[in-house]
Amino acid sequence: MLERLLADMDPAVARVLDAALSGRELAREDAAVLLRAQGPSLHALLRAADVARKEDVGDDVTFVVNRNVNFTNVCYVGCSFCGFSRHKDDADAYDRSMAEILEKCHDAVSRGATEVCIQGGIHPGKDHTHYREILTAIKAELPQLHIHAFSPEEIDFGHRKSGMPLADYLLWLREAGLGTIPGTAAEILDDEIRQQLSPQKIRRDRWVEIVTTAHRVGFRTTSTLMYGHIEQPEHVAAHFDLLRSIQKETGGFTEFVPLGFIHERNLLYRQLGARPGSSMAEDLRLVAVARLFLRPWIRNVQVSWVKMGPKLAQMALMGGANDFGGTLMEESISRESGANHGENLPAEEIRRLVREIGRTPVERTTTYAVLRRFDDPALDPPSLEPDRRAPVAGPARWRSRVPAAAGPADASEAPAPSAASAAALRVALV
Repeated sequence: MLERLLADMDPAVARVLDAALSGRELAREDAAVLLRAQGPSLHALLRAADVARKEDVGDDVTFVVNRNVNFTNVCYVGCSFCGFSRHKDDADAYDRSMAEILEKCHDAVSRGATEVCIQGGIHPGKDHTHYREILTAIKAELPQLHIHAFSPEEIDFGHRKSGMPLADYLLWLREAGLGTIPGTAAEILDDEIRQQLSPQKIRRDRWVEIVTTAHRVGFRTTSTLMYGHIEQPEHVAAHFDLLRSIQKETGGFTEFVPLGFIHERNLLYRQLGARPGSSMAEDLRLVAVARLFLRPWIRNVQVSWVKMGPKLAQMALMGGANDFGGTLMEESISRESGANHGENLPAEEIRRLVREIGRTPVERTTTYAVLRRFDDPALDPPSLEPDRRAPVAGPARWRSRVPAAAGPADASEAPAPSAASAAALRVALV
């Protein structure tokens, strides 16, 4: 029976999977092989990634209760893949007042959020002081709220306006209340690809400089990749290799987030010949290869339910991912590009989706400390919808504030993948 199941596999894929589950660190060339897996080889890849996921982080599926706050959609960078940006004279351009930003933050907290994710366009009328004012205003009213904010593109813009050394500028923002930094604006970290996607955006080395400097001064960041447009497997493999190298050096990434290209409303697809976004197989391959290539250095692999949709996100959780991302509450950037999976996924819906695949939902902080485990659905707290804003009162049996499992900062001490994993895959395929 085992031979029948494995007979149609690509031998090259089989060799790489065996190596990955036996504890060998994969090379770029190995990642490129896996990123082309089809048919039976793809099924084996997904199962191998799921075996690795269970070994790395167990059966918990984490999520964060958060809200996106986009403070302006005015942006003159001109990314060809973006449907979000506007010029300042466009009828639907906006520039949120501080009162509007604070109102959104208060609403998020009333709905159970522990984090706000704040990003916006590169507005030519703003400077570094505006970013700091956002931070100080939020912290003055909501000191407990974690602020995850400002992409490396925004950091670059503010830093150049400030005249400060980069490390000093980052510390200046931290003093004002910045908690962590999203590792967005990465797209594909290859300058030939970046030149086609966005000629005016920061180059690869500048992205690396900002992220590694942030890690050195004590910030944690996410790491991302945008796929499904004009890139080839070799570009993705090189991107993975760069992220892994950074993590080995700094230990500063909390997670990896693959972001599928949304094609409907942008120039990259309509005029520049990009693919019409990623296929289902590509979405699943990306997650699975990330798990096998980045382990044990980056242990958390997130699904983007906004881009994949909840059901495909469930499949990705069965193919290497362990984090469901955030509730978001208000998602504009993907929606403006044509995503149609909504902009808010309540925590109780995330818990239901996680339980449907036999896993345990766990609410986390931005940096992966465990806030609540939801082992028993009968003990779930009520939904905190906008019209039910009272916080959950008192401790309950479903709440457990226990230390999180070792995250990326502890990756240097993480055990190597067990050689028994390869055997576990073979058994699982029977």
